[in-house]
Amino acid sequence: MKRRKFFQTASYGIAGLTIAGSCTPSKNESNASGSDAGGNQPAREIPAYRKSIKSSFSGGNFKSANDTIVVALIGAGSWGTHLILQAVETDKNIRVKYICDVDDTRGGRAISELEQKQGFKPIRVRDMRKVYDDKEVDAVFIETPQHWHGLATIWACQAGKDVYVEKCISYNIFEGQQMIDAAMKYERIIQCGTQNRSAVEALTARDYIKSGELGDLVAVHIKEIVDGPVPFNEKKDTKAPDYIDWDMWLGPAPKAPYSISRNKSWGYYWDYAGGYVMSNGIIHQVDMARLVLDNPGFPKSVYCTGGRYFFDDNRDVPDYQMATLDFGKYVMTLETGECTPYMEKTSPEIRFGQGFPDWSQNATDILILGTKRMMHLGVMGGGWQVFDKGGKIVAQQSALFPLKPHLQNYFDCIRSRKQPNCNIVEGHKSATLVHLANMSYRVGCKQLIFSPESETILNHNVAQSMVSRDYRNGFEIPKSV
Repeated sequence: MKRRKFFQTASYGIAGLTIAGSCTPSKNESNASGSDAGGNQPAREIPAYRKSIKSSFSGGNFKSANDTIVVALIGAGSWGTHLILQAVETDKNIRVKYICDVDDTRGGRAISELEQKQGFKPIRVRDMRKVYDDKEVDAVFIETPQHWHGLATIWACQAGKDVYVEKCISYNIFEGQQMIDAAMKYERIIQCGTQNRSAVEALTARDYIKSGELGDLVAVHIKEIVDGPVPFNEKKDTKAPDYIDWDMWLGPAPKAPYSISRNKSWGYYWDYAGGYVMSNGIIHQVDMARLVLDNPGFPKSVYCTGGRYFFDDNRDVPDYQMATLDFGKYVMTLETGECTPYMEKTSPEIRFGQGFPDWSQNATDILILGTKRMMHLGVMGGGWQVFDKGGKIVAQQSALFPLKPHLQNYFDCIRSRKQPNCNIVEGHKSATLVHLANMSYRVGCKQLIFSPESETILNHNVAQSMVSRDYRNGFEIPKSV
């Protein structure tokens, strides 16, 4: 295949700006990151949501363990189906009233299996707003494409529903801020779908690091180097089939003609996500790393480079990225790609059993370097091991896949009104690291200076404009939730 270090120019909808998708900046981008940017600094106001954060809620639907929780699934793809079936197995007092999807061909398996499990058939609907209008529904699972996560969550909070929202929880930084604001204003539980927050080994790894046995932290290297290559064959635009509400599928994203590629491979388009591997993959490792590092805030700067080195096709996103984030006391790197067939994710035998991955070829490894020792940490049941000189293992803990504990924590918090393990504040902080990496890449691989206090880019106007986006009429993220 032809090698190239660029991708198609991506139209970005804020203020009519067009963002070049190459790491070679255009003339306009060079100006935007130079003296022009320095003369028009963004306002350094503290985000409003910071003043509203609560550790628990006094209002809401307090329930005992024996009370039924009525839920709905919004987005009935393969993972959404798996999740809702796991949910009813996890807690015996869960009842699924709705299966919602804009595509009539999806959700059939969930409906049929749920009918057998709970003795009645869930109602199929296309429009999530019908679910939100039903006062009997206590909580929802939002399993849509990424561009819908923010608005669907805010609507749910406004309707008095608790939320389990899949990763990456937001499309941009502004959405995450507004999701927090909505959760706090309406006192709604939001559990983010990065389930390693409910893994016992994450807590023991955190305690080991806090004990000082690794020494002072030097660097944290996070990978999502999946077992590709994964080709992308873009299909032509066609008329939307009758069985899908394409306008509703697009929702907050720009108006676009239907194609099966946008519909089924949305992670390759900037309009709908930040990339399958970066925003839909490595976010698991990023969030777990933040937990074991005792939840650091935001970095001071980020630099991301990469490109399409393997695939010669029309995907928007790169097939390889490397980002460096400066946290002051240590550096964190994010490495993503999908053209490495020799890398493998942790096997099911380890995730649901015992043992540890081969860290040298583990696709989702978190490597933490200290001044004394180093730790390898796995996600979704990979466990952790600490190594000294000569490969000597000095500490370790195996682990199990943590999905059911994460679901149970969600249901427990719906009842108690306490904040869940992966609450929306921590979900936003983790998502912001991914957003910053993509923003740096999309403006020509520029180093971005970030203000942790105001959550703004201080040295690049074009990148700062990407903190939000233009939204279609009727699907806006409200400035006041």
